[in-house]
Amino acid sequence: MKSKMVLFLLLWGICSCGEKKPQQEVQQRPAEVEQQVPVPAFNPDSAYAFIQAQVDFGPRVPNSAGHAKTGNYLIETLKKYGANVTVQEFQSEAYDGTVLNLRNIIASYNPDHKKRILLAAHWDTRPFADKDDEDRDKPIEGANDGGSGVGVLLEYARLFQNQPPNVGVDIILFDGEDYGEPQEAKTTRNNGEIYWCLGSQYWSKNLHKPAYSAYYGIVLDMVGAKDAKFYQEGISMHFAPKVVRMVWEEARRQGYGNRFIPQTTGMITDDHVFINENAKIPAIDIIEYGPESQRKYFGDYHHTHEDNMSIISKETLQAVGETVLHVIYKE
Repeated sequence: MKSKMVLFLLLWGICSCGEKKPQQEVQQRPAEVEQQVPVPAFNPDSAYAFIQAQVDFGPRVPNSAGHAKTGNYLIETLKKYGANVTVQEFQSEAYDGTVLNLRNIIASYNPDHKKRILLAAHWDTRPFADKDDEDRDKPIEGANDGGSGVGVLLEYARLFQNQPPNVGVDIILFDGEDYGEPQEAKTTRNNGEIYWCLGSQYWSKNLHKPAYSAYYGIVLDMVGAKDAKFYQEGISMHFAPKVVRMVWEEARRQGYGNRFIPQTTGMITDDHVFINENAKIPAIDIIEYGPESQRKYFGDYHHTHEDNMSIISKETLQAVGETVLHVIYKE
């Protein structure tokens, strides 16, 4: 992703839904119970390898060969790790009228368990480097923006196969997230449509199971860059403040308080928006986005050709991966 949320219409929609409340409430866990829960060890080397595997297919831009091959790889890998896999194939129009052939990939663990947690990331990449100074019309590799969140979730799938959590977990890999307007778009149709997050928009209006719901959702986006810090994103705090605080407190317990900063930042258009607004599931976004970046909140690599494997840090993957893994297994 992403774009900073400045659209009046969307902001109005968020502000106008104040009376809507999640069906489930996230309760505080007793500390004595947390200490007794066995949690498998997150392997950052494995997560890194999953990111590399995606990058090796080339840019995962919808309608490209690299995109098709990556999608097949993700489906095969999740099946290999014992998930019940559902594929949503659909078409969506991009900002310039291009018809995109897209696939949301849903992997379910403990499918019969009523209490479910949703974990999500997007697997497509930006079709142009519109923040770069060179080759702006060429697609980016998206090692971090797309690849890192998927890499962490594939590592979870590997762990879930051997040690399932005590709740149902649905891993959703959204497509078409990063095909939004370029920085200086001249071809955007002025029709009020949002051209970011096409996969989560589709899924949230066409759930893979009738009446599907989850206790809460966690979106992972740009979670692998060196020295990344994660602030409490504004929409997450609006819709799911208890989930945000639970995750950031877990990070502190695991020794990553220097990475997860308990400070609220602005609102971002990302997949969690539509999980909250349309699917009515309280969802948060763990994303590198804060006041320390020189490029208006996002990392300097954002939507440039710098977003390659050279910026990926196993230490950052460890911090995010271990934190969320503990959250899941302590349910």
